[in-house]
Amino acid sequence: MCEAFVYTDRMTVGYHGRPVVKEAEIAIRRGEILTLIGPNGAGKSTLLKSMAGQLTLLNGGVFLDGKSVSAMQEQELARRAAVVFTDRVHPELMTCFQVAASGRYPYTGRFGRLTKADRRIVEETLWTVGAGELMEQDFMQLSDGQKQRILLARALCQEPEILLLDEPTSYLDIRHKLEILKVLRRLAHEKKLAVVLSLHELELAERISDRVACVRSGRIDRLGSPEEIFSSCYIGELYGLPSKECSHVPFVCPELGRTEGKPEVFVMGGGGFGIPVYRRLQRECVPFAAGILWENDLDYPIARALAVEVVAVPAFEPISEETFLRAKRLMSACRRFVPCHTQFGELNARNRELCEAAKQQGLLDDAFLRSAHLLH
Repeated sequence: MCEAFVYTDRMTVGYHGRPVVKEAEIAIRRGEILTLIGPNGAGKSTLLKSMAGQLTLLNGGVFLDGKSVSAMQEQELARRAAVVFTDRVHPELMTCFQVAASGRYPYTGRFGRLTKADRRIVEETLWTVGAGELMEQDFMQLSDGQKQRILLARALCQEPEILLLDEPTSYLDIRHKLEILKVLRRLAHEKKLAVVLSLHELELAERISDRVACVRSGRIDRLGSPEEIFSSCYIGELYGLPSKECSHVPFVCPELGRTEGKPEVFVMGGGGFGIPVYRRLQRECVPFAAGILWENDLDYPIARALAVEVVAVPAFEPISEETFLRAKRLMSACRRFVPCHTQFGELNARNRELCEAAKQQGLLDDAFLRSAHLLH
């Protein structure tokens, strides 16, 4: 808990004295995204509202930077925590700028007057969420995806340290889902914002989350990295699926997009083993290269989506000297080399050479795999 920026201590939440989730222990660090998943009615929204101070706890506490949320004045809490819930809002005759600017209420005083500094913050925030061109438009004339951006901007105008979102991708098509999640990922990384959200889309939760909390049967049933949560039959168990339907298979969903820049890590994947590493590096906003892959490999389409550069050869063809040297040069320019497997066949012998070269150059980093529970 000492490393956590926000944590709960045996928090029990519910309504009218009846508990919904008991003794929840959750910890979130700055710059981290924690996603709540679980069946409908499990208590995800209740947990978020309780952490935001909107519901009185039945027991336990919520602590923000070591201070009890229940002991904070309303204005202090509004400056440090912001919420975006699924309730549809209907502000009449308000521009997007005005809706976003309402998030400045913890700073504007009784009459809500915006200073030049306030206006600058609102404008910058709207551009941050990709809605700068909508400032003067009527909020009610926007699409659902555009409205969600404005509501996110309103929350960010509070300049919070923690952001709580209840199903922020509801009502959105896949393009707008991905756009909203990309914004959240970037904010967490660049502003060290702690983010807690609930999602029904497991494929998106697997991609965006640093950690996942699973809610069922009145408790936090499991808490771990996406690799730990989504790598077994547990998901079927969580949602009460019959055992014959519970085997986890890769979800078919577009990736969130690569982190641009000079590659810092070279990932030697293959056979699907590289995918969780690619996604973890993407979540951590680390630009990386991948190879040497065959174009029919399970890793290849994910590498193409997330890596800055991919070294690949056509299916079933041997790795040529030219391809090997290209991969070796690219690897040598990186700070780390992460091997996702250590078994090499005759066709894959050049990858063994690549691994040995990385070891000689002091680039080998299998500790990364151990720390993420990704060793196979």
